[in-house]
Amino acid sequence: MKSKILLAPSLLLTAAVNAQEAPAEVDFEFIIQGVHARDSQTALPITVLSEEEIRSEASVNIGDSLSMQPGINNASFGPAVGQPVIRGQQGRRVMSLTNGMVNADASGNSADHAVTVEPMLATGVEILRGPSTLLYGGGAIGGVVNVTDSRFNESGLDRPVFSFEWRHDSASDMDTAVGSFSIPAGNFVLHADITDRQWNDLEISGLAIHPDYLEEEHEEEEEHEEEVENSDGFIANTRGETQAVNLAFSYLLDNGFLGFSFNQMANEYGLPPGVHGHHEEEHGEENIFIDMERKRYDFIANLNDLSPMIESLDYRLSYTDYEHAEMEGPGMIGTQFNNDSFQQRLQLTHSEIGGWHGVLGFQHSDETFSAVGEESFIPETDISTVGVFLVEAIHTEDFTYEFGLRANRDEMDPTNGIAGRNFSTLSYSGSTLWDTNDVVSVGLAYSHSERAPSQEELFSNNNLANIDDCVIHFATGSCEIGDVTLDEESSDNLELSFYLDLMEMEANVTFFVNKFDDYIYQSNIGVEVDEFPVRSYLNSDADFYGIEADLLYSLSNNWSLRIFGDKVKGTLEDDTYVPRMPPLRLGSELNYNLSSLNASISVLKASDQDNPGIGEIATDGYTRWNAEINYSFDNLFDGELMLFSKLRNITNEEIRLATSFLRGFAPESGRSIELGARYSF
Repeated sequence: MKSKILLAPSLLLTAAVNAQEAPAEVDFEFIIQGVHARDSQTALPITVLSEEEIRSEASVNIGDSLSMQPGINNASFGPAVGQPVIRGQQGRRVMSLTNGMVNADASGNSADHAVTVEPMLATGVEILRGPSTLLYGGGAIGGVVNVTDSRFNESGLDRPVFSFEWRHDSASDMDTAVGSFSIPAGNFVLHADITDRQWNDLEISGLAIHPDYLEEEHEEEEEHEEEVENSDGFIANTRGETQAVNLAFSYLLDNGFLGFSFNQMANEYGLPPGVHGHHEEEHGEENIFIDMERKRYDFIANLNDLSPMIESLDYRLSYTDYEHAEMEGPGMIGTQFNNDSFQQRLQLTHSEIGGWHGVLGFQHSDETFSAVGEESFIPETDISTVGVFLVEAIHTEDFTYEFGLRANRDEMDPTNGIAGRNFSTLSYSGSTLWDTNDVVSVGLAYSHSERAPSQEELFSNNNLANIDDCVIHFATGSCEIGDVTLDEESSDNLELSFYLDLMEMEANVTFFVNKFDDYIYQSNIGVEVDEFPVRSYLNSDADFYGIEADLLYSLSNNWSLRIFGDKVKGTLEDDTYVPRMPPLRLGSELNYNLSSLNASISVLKASDQDNPGIGEIATDGYTRWNAEINYSFDNLFDGELMLFSKLRNITNEEIRLATSFLRGFAPESGRSIELGARYSF
């Protein structure tokens, strides 16, 4: 790994001792490291989910947990993997954070790699789109998902806090247990949490592999049709298990706090058969599974009132040791992925100057990423990124103006002799919010974002003398070919939002246009290698148009109705469609809340996706009905006990997500019931 730039934590300790004793509350209307703003307080497109909201929707993966939010879809790869899709963008264009720091895993590298986030321990989720993403990275053109949890405590505790939750899901025979506790000890708060999850093959409605995929794969050699086993009523090889533990402490200061945490996660899950083509001809009929381990260390220093000019200082340091093996049978490693990542972030919030209030920040990451083994298709690459950013806001009587600027330098150096690439990118944004009256607000936001190509987009199988020599990525069942000459992509995003706030109703509607120069995408080029499709990374201009709407209406003191929907369309410069775009969705949820009882029923209607992109197969629409009921017992042994049950996909609909690479081989869960209990004090 390259030499690292390190801001010495000792300087922060010195600043903490010398700072003023009485801290002032930071009141800045951006979402910055846990300072939450309501959607309507800023022109930036921001969604904040509370602990109660995310717990209600929490699933085994973050993509599925957020899929009922307007503009957010799930790119599943079997039941264990779900990556968020924001406004049609996924992979590298959606940045995943935990407590404000990037999850340095391999999820952006490939659709079959899980995001290392535990939704069931989340205390909140911040979803940033458009200009607000400049706080964390100019390349997060789709958006940023920041999951917060309770490992760090900023204000101290009066007594120990404990929670335990168990739930069972019938469709996958999944048992999940999560426990968390925090204990005050003088100026220290000690924290620990643990997760254990085990599941079996997922039950579905109908066949696992869609007949159209079998026909396409074997149209030239009908005898192969018998070799691909198509399970009925379940998806084979989708069992798995997850264990994770997190240990942390916070040290409270008069003007802030310091924190340190250690997290270890192990995740093993199978990949559905069929997507791997005829790989069994070479290695027998063993199924492929992912065996992942991750260790992550975090340090945080948050200090307030350091000087008359500096309201707060926030410094975060993170080191991640990530690895996973794609196993092709017991003891048979096809590809070993490794990512050793060092990251740090410094953010200063300054006091008001001439009406302006904002933050100045520095971000640095240094990582070594590799995919090695007999089936290695990405060379080991040293990656260094440095970014600086400035975000400012000014408020008048009826208007709020916000501006942002971010410059990044990305250096990528493969270790196999291939020439490296360096990129300098500049992103900027501007937005305004007009409070026309007490009821209606109008927001207008523009952002220009630039993203450097990633290592897999540049270097995957890019040194081939003959395409027949392509190293197959068996986990995705394709030959993936990068292009070392790719240009950085840039996008110009314009969005217009309307906010309505009446006594009985809240609503917001957003229209957006996102125009890309040199959009980087993976396309099925219609060529096969050993009967595996070839997908190449290409540059093309692209246009995205969309609408998102969300309405909440209070019918009475106990009843409320939510209606939401979204639509996005993506086309390339040759007027063909961007692959794997989500279809039109419309949803509604009726909620009843009376004291300790809460119940809801919801329906989500997705249209057909008849424009799946070149080389892809269309998906049918679906209607998914869900229901939920919770009952709480207060003051039970000085705590609260909640019993809950959730009925998913009540009509046992066959659901294949248009956003998924695996939609032809692994539909979503069939009818399931989830039962659980949560106790906390």
